[in-house]
Amino acid sequence: MRLRVLCAASLLLVLLPAPASASSGLWELTDLAAQRVQIADKVAAAKFGTPSPIDDPVREQQILDSVAAKAPGLGLDAAGVVRFFRDQIEANKVVQRGLYARWTEHPGTRPPGRPDLGTEVRPVIDRLNAGLLTELAETRDARARRSCDARLAVTVRLTDARRGLDRLHSGALAESVRSACVRR
Repeated sequence: MRLRVLCAASLLLVLLPAPASASSGLWELTDLAAQRVQIADKVAAAKFGTPSPIDDPVREQQILDSVAAKAPGLGLDAAGVVRFFRDQIEANKVVQRGLYARWTEHPGTRPPGRPDLGTEVRPVIDRLNAGLLTELAETRDARARRSCDARLAVTVRLTDARRGLDRLHSGALAESVRSACVRR
């Protein structure tokens, strides 16, 4: 009986639109962060077995410089935006490292193809970054509330459940938004 209730609750989370409490300014931000965590699978697939390292300081700095330059125009603190996007980047690398370990230990789980970073993956990351930056601006007030940490934790759990994230991606999602709330 208990299993039925859990299954029904899980199904509702997947099928229902974003709950009003989660949409209190943080739903879209968290969902975009989840999508960015999930794109790490394609990044890992593109790099695995090649000389391209997981860490790409040049590309990472380009992203951080870009969002820092756009932050003031959106009424955002550049240092806070950089901190948030650094968390995005680190969460992405957590997923890549986890997948590398999985694929090395279980070669049969390796992805069949290698997506092109430049034409298939980076444009998606750039679109997600733009959306995250916009959401940071739109959620400025919600992220400054004292209740932000609690609301964000609930939103992360709901997003995790709706997207059916595994342990690796779930942990990365939590890491990716840890700087979302504004500390005063």
